[in-house]
Amino acid sequence: MRKLVTPLTLLTAALFAYVPVSIAGAPNEATMGLVQKIFYFHVPAWMAMGAAIAVCGAASTIHIFKNRPAADRTAAAAAELAVLFGVIGLVTGPLWGRKAWGHWWNWGDARLTMALLLELVFVSYLVVRAYGGPGSDKLAAAVGLFGTALTPFVYVSVNLWRTVHPVTTVVPELMGGSMPGAGLPFTVSSAAFLLLCGLLLIVRIHLASRQATLDELYLAEDDGV
Repeated sequence: MRKLVTPLTLLTAALFAYVPVSIAGAPNEATMGLVQKIFYFHVPAWMAMGAAIAVCGAASTIHIFKNRPAADRTAAAAAELAVLFGVIGLVTGPLWGRKAWGHWWNWGDARLTMALLLELVFVSYLVVRAYGGPGSDKLAAAVGLFGTALTPFVYVSVNLWRTVHPVTTVVPELMGGSMPGAGLPFTVSSAAFLLLCGLLLIVRIHLASRQATLDELYLAEDDGV
């Protein structure tokens, strides 16, 4: 996995360097104008968060049933990234919503409220890991599974309940040509965010593995004394 770090870093950097250029060339939306271009960061950030949650859920399942330390480290690293990209989504969303809806936040909107709840679930995961004491790894894994199960409901909430948030067909329609010239910037930005998520995940897992090895050496030295 470490061999992938350098090429992934170069590719991710190249994509993020090209993202502003591609977004600058994208058309302005007829109603919202320039502010609509926050979309090219907002949605990819949530996609990266979704990818991190999927990894966290899978690794948490393995750790709960197989008690694998490597899976636990992977789940913890993915949870940290879920929080990171979730923050990006929660910041860019209100910036977009202020122009689109006339206000920063709408507590009556199912997607907004559930997205915030999902973010808090993974913040809770990290808090449990940090302060839960013995057995906190399994408890945190259960929290991770809960967050993973909640994620599909966050995604479809705009289709199930009345909401001011755009429905889930916006992205397929965009890629289908509803706004000519917008598909490429969205694809490039999405790829950049997903690659960044993968790169950070690899680096964070490697760091956690080195920390675990160092802890084992300290324990072995103490036992020797």
